[in-house]
Amino acid sequence: MNGEPVVAGHEMSGQSDGIVFTRNGSVGRITLDRPKSLNALTLDIVHALHACLDEWQRAAGTVLVFDSSSDKAFCAGGDVRRIRQNALAGRHADNVEFFTAEYELNLRLAELDTPLVSVIDGICFGGGLGLSVHGAFRVLTERATLAMPETGIGFLPDVGASYFLSRLPGAVGTYLGLTGYRLDAADALYVGLGTHRVADAGMVISALERRTGSVDHALRALSPGTAPAPPGRLASHRDDIDWCFGANTVTEIRTRLGALSTQWAEDSLAALDAASPQSLEVTMSTLAMGKQMGLRKCLSMELDIATRIVRTRDFCEGVRARLVDKDGRPVWVSLPNDDFADVKQGLWAGPPVDRPRVR
Repeated sequence: MNGEPVVAGHEMSGQSDGIVFTRNGSVGRITLDRPKSLNALTLDIVHALHACLDEWQRAAGTVLVFDSSSDKAFCAGGDVRRIRQNALAGRHADNVEFFTAEYELNLRLAELDTPLVSVIDGICFGGGLGLSVHGAFRVLTERATLAMPETGIGFLPDVGASYFLSRLPGAVGTYLGLTGYRLDAADALYVGLGTHRVADAGMVISALERRTGSVDHALRALSPGTAPAPPGRLASHRDDIDWCFGANTVTEIRTRLGALSTQWAEDSLAALDAASPQSLEVTMSTLAMGKQMGLRKCLSMELDIATRIVRTRDFCEGVRARLVDKDGRPVWVSLPNDDFADVKQGLWAGPPVDRPRVR
């Protein structure tokens, strides 16, 4: 397969709509190739990614690279419009199948024996972080924008977010999970979601193919500039983030934010106000529990909750308002309610389907 592409996916309108897997010597490369959809993940794409990993692991090289054919997006996350359609049509088994396959993929990526290098050039939201953050190296360009925006559509930060957000410094993970704050490259490097910065995403593959030392050394050599980059916006609010979002409840977070007379506090309160109350409570709980569990157990918990929450009124309404009708005016269901009572069972009960596992 040296240098020969294997196209995974299907043809649509004469354009490749899937994934391209190539190998040049010991360097493998998986390129997400759905630019019109910003590489949104569907069940077919997740299965194709599993197939690429199967091919790679049959004769693994020294490093595997994840990148995108688009300069706008690495991956915009899961195709939540389709998930909503499934829920409204009662096709709940299809959603269970999708989330199970996606979370199994996240776990496989975390357990790869070879280093995984994700090149993030453009947006990387939700499921895109699930493809990248579990690997050893996350290489960012200046166009990189990272976020877990799920509370704004009535969902929860998933793909292992209860594991990786809960392990960020201080209360940063809670802040990111509740507000959906969008990190630029400087922010992502500051909190550890990014590991390296490059001026041009196209430099990464050639640098890895000609390297003589470690992957880390090759990536460091690509760092732009001759002086340290500024730490970004997030660093300037770190003390307030740790104080306000270090509270144990959403109510107390609001109280602490309300006591600050700053634009950042106002913006943070506005983000909480725009989110689903159900999603905020669920996210607080999953992040707290995720601190005491390994990745596999976190994914199992998220699988149980995700398959429940997509059947709720808040999820269907959030996706409608943000991504279908795009009126930006979701009408959330007040707490407590029957939907929330069912979703909370996922925090304590065992999952109703098989736990995610590497095939």
